[in-house]
Amino acid sequence: MLYHREGNVSNMSKSVIAIVGRPNVGKSTLFNRLVGKRISIVDDTPGVTRDRVYYEITWNDRQLILVDTGGIEPRTDDEMLRYMRLQAELAIEHADVIIFMTDIKAGLTASDRDISTMLLKSGKPVVLCVNKVDRLGEPPPEFYEFYELGYPDDPVPVSSLHGSGTGDLLDAVVAHLPPESESDEDDGWDDAIRIAVIGKPNTGKSSLINRILGEDRLIVSDMAGTTRDAVDTFVENEHGKYIFVDTSGIRRQSRINDRLEYYSVLRAKLAAERADVCLIVIDATQDISEQDSKIAGLAHDSGRASIILLNKWDLVEKDDNTAREYTDSVYRELGFMTYAPVITVSALTGQRIPRLFPEINEAVEQARKRITTGVLNEVLGDAITRVEPPSDKGRRLKIYYMTQVATQPPTFVIYCNNMELFHFSYRRYIENQLREVFGFRGTPIKLIVRERGDGEK
Repeated sequence: MLYHREGNVSNMSKSVIAIVGRPNVGKSTLFNRLVGKRISIVDDTPGVTRDRVYYEITWNDRQLILVDTGGIEPRTDDEMLRYMRLQAELAIEHADVIIFMTDIKAGLTASDRDISTMLLKSGKPVVLCVNKVDRLGEPPPEFYEFYELGYPDDPVPVSSLHGSGTGDLLDAVVAHLPPESESDEDDGWDDAIRIAVIGKPNTGKSSLINRILGEDRLIVSDMAGTTRDAVDTFVENEHGKYIFVDTSGIRRQSRINDRLEYYSVLRAKLAAERADVCLIVIDATQDISEQDSKIAGLAHDSGRASIILLNKWDLVEKDDNTAREYTDSVYRELGFMTYAPVITVSALTGQRIPRLFPEINEAVEQARKRITTGVLNEVLGDAITRVEPPSDKGRRLKIYYMTQVATQPPTFVIYCNNMELFHFSYRRYIENQLREVFGFRGTPIKLIVRERGDGEK
């Protein structure tokens, strides 16, 4: 049975801390300050952080999962703002402690009061954080108006910009957590397979994850580019443990006109690099574009195992040969990724979604495969016998031996007498021989050629 777990104290050793508040009070700046790197997008534009963003930190030997959320607008008819409010409410529901962030420069607003009422109704522990207290020492008089909200603990003054007060804030958060038990179960994140979902905008990436989860975990909209933050989601089922990373749709570089899109693309690239598997989502109702090829190249160049998903398959008119013809078309356009399986799916109907998990497991298994040096050199010897190494002007390429030095991707070092004679075509031939014998389905292979003299060891 598939289920989605975002965490609670009863079954996770890592406690979930949600940062909530109205737009533009500095939630993402605080989030980045606490994790020590730029994870959430920071911009003066309200509504920049739309989905929930997760990151693990350690404070006083306690492992915490911080959740950045979109700003809550209690009274709004705007569709996107209502989606953001829903996502924040989901984060509150799954949180163990809530950091309620306010802004001393704006003062205590009507929206702050409405949000506070919502938080008190949740029954969750709340730490009231007053941001933008940038001067050290006694807080300014405006600070004390936040006592009106009636929380039992004192508000914590912080400057997310400068970092002051953040230690006191985390101390206040940990004070609300129950003592850790040695019997607490591991949450499974450490040994889960990480899956980056990448593709052009509006190909159905968020809908795909929602279909897998069975809930509206991510904002789904027909507006291209809705998902701006990379979002980690834990899933466990009979096939194993997985972390899905939904990323912003990757657009053409020339169309990235603002800072938000730039950071979204950057984070999508980082998501691919830290994943075990990339699911490359392509819209089956459209021709494969140059941008699709570039995105696939992003996964290939990062060395990640990959599976190509032709989404919206329910909208394609088909006969008995349609799937094969589409697959052949994909391999023609993405000639460098013929190792990647192609699966036709529909996020809308769920068609072939269950097949993804065995394919993911197989791709990871292949990417983690190790071959002994002895077996490798038997295959290498047979390959050399079948097709002699190239020569040029009386010089012949001599290949001494090959060894595997890494996995994910499987990486092999080949020692020879002259690197210049090791032409690309012969390198491709050796790779094909490795695939023919060992498979490596779903994963790129990296070959490193090194030169040494005949007498060297």
